[in-house]
Amino acid sequence: METEQFVIPLWLDLTAVGLGGIQGALFASGFRGERRLDLLGVALVGIVMGFGGGMIRDLLLNAPLRALESDWYLIVAVAAALVGMLLAGPLTRLNVVIVGLDAIVIGMFGALGTSKALASGLPLLPAVFVGVAAAVGGGVLRDMLMGLPVAIMHVGSLYAVAAGAGCIVLAVLNLFEVPLLISGITCVVVTSIIRWLAVIFDVSLPEQRMLYRRKVATETGMMPIIRR
Repeated sequence: METEQFVIPLWLDLTAVGLGGIQGALFASGFRGERRLDLLGVALVGIVMGFGGGMIRDLLLNAPLRALESDWYLIVAVAAALVGMLLAGPLTRLNVVIVGLDAIVIGMFGALGTSKALASGLPLLPAVFVGVAAAVGGGVLRDMLMGLPVAIMHVGSLYAVAAGAGCIVLAVLNLFEVPLLISGITCVVVTSIIRWLAVIFDVSLPEQRMLYRRKVATETGMMPIIRR
């Protein structure tokens, strides 16, 4: 049973779903040539990004799928995907916005997943694992749906590492009884900062650099890269 302090407000869950839907639609709208998608395809990618993290979180916790308990989840996911389509044109050259939104989405799903896992009685490390799975789950499902290499396996931009760092911070703060609102915001901030710095400074894990050296994600190609 979830304790009162860990109950996820509907508006907060819907905010994460909405931001995920927008980010997914922006990502899908950027494809050209044989990989270009029609409106339905873009909408589906947006919905998968909006739903994916929360559904994976609930499945791991053996909890009811919250996205199916209210009409608002599908409404918000579809509306967010439509907004993402409309913004795709104006934001074509503003990849910094897309990366920033992606970082916030990762942080939010990580914070919500870790919080719910702790509320369910999981120890610190399993709770962090659930949070990271929720954070990257939407992106994994998106890549699988589009037949792309799974980003967290191939892109050296500390995608999952950023989520893990934020989730660990939240879990540790919880041990010291820091209010959930503060620890959740801290999780999002830490995740976003690490993700952004990894993209800007072209940071990747050593093992990835030795196996295959490549620029971070293709969607970050317009961002300034600071060489060390």
